[in-house]
Amino acid sequence: MKNRITELFGIEYPIIQAGMIWCSGWRLASAVSNAGGLGIIGSGSMYPDVLAEHIRKCKEATNKPFAVNIPMFYPDIDKHIQTILDYKVPIVFLSAGNPKTYTQFFHDHGVKVVHVVPGVKFAQKAEAAGVDAVVCEGFEAGGHDGRDETTTMCLIPAVRQAISIPLIAAGGIGSGKSMLAAMTLGAEGVQMGSRFIMTDESSAHANFKNYIRDSKEGDTMLSLKEIVPVRLMKNDFYQQIEAAYARCASVEELKELLGRARPKKGMFEGDLVEGELQVGQIADMLNEIKPAGDVVREIVAEYRNAVATIKDGALDI
Repeated sequence: MKNRITELFGIEYPIIQAGMIWCSGWRLASAVSNAGGLGIIGSGSMYPDVLAEHIRKCKEATNKPFAVNIPMFYPDIDKHIQTILDYKVPIVFLSAGNPKTYTQFFHDHGVKVVHVVPGVKFAQKAEAAGVDAVVCEGFEAGGHDGRDETTTMCLIPAVRQAISIPLIAAGGIGSGKSMLAAMTLGAEGVQMGSRFIMTDESSAHANFKNYIRDSKEGDTMLSLKEIVPVRLMKNDFYQQIEAAYARCASVEELKELLGRARPKKGMFEGDLVEGELQVGQIADMLNEIKPAGDVVREIVAEYRNAVATIKDGALDI
């Protein structure tokens, strides 16, 4: 499976594991990279010394390429950047900020840059800033999404038409069949978050994984667009948000309700009542927890089977 994404990152398969806060440490990143994909350490929930530890351990666990995701609103971003340079991490995924800010700096230090965007105009800005590739994330994705609520099926062909650099699709992708659909629409790789939460190596709490496993269609919802849009699983905390909206709460009240430690409480510590549980719309399809390497291999096998089915004419019309 060779294309611009596999060549850019030096990987076997164009399958990227998202850099999710509280869920993607060195164990998950190294397992995905060892299986032929691109593992990513999610630095947004890490203190600088913790990120250094995760990078060091990831290097010990794999000799394959891996990346670090940095949300650009992170307060100690300069320390994270220095750690990435010190440990010679080859790839960074930037999100939630202006792609012009650090792209040239990273390029000057030999680091490849990917920017995560929610729409066409942001993808064009990222290309103009000189990034090596973009991840375009549709409305179905977990975590922080775009305000326009554009679905992946609509977003990917529109972005493909608007830019010439490599394009990675994200949002609602959790299988080889959905990977093929994204590639058919113009993507050259896929990024999956929710699918990799449900792995042995994910640092998500067992309570969170089991909550996802038992979820049903409609158990997630995009909310808090007044602050920063985020897709959440419906739990007691989510009901508090809904009650706040019902009484027309101000943005200040919503911020106070959200607080600062909700994601850690829910996803990492396993508080299913008061915690914030970020996961994609495909949660109801994720009913098994297994090794990350097995997930990569299953996605590849399913992708190839889907391609063969089309070639054999089973989908002729």
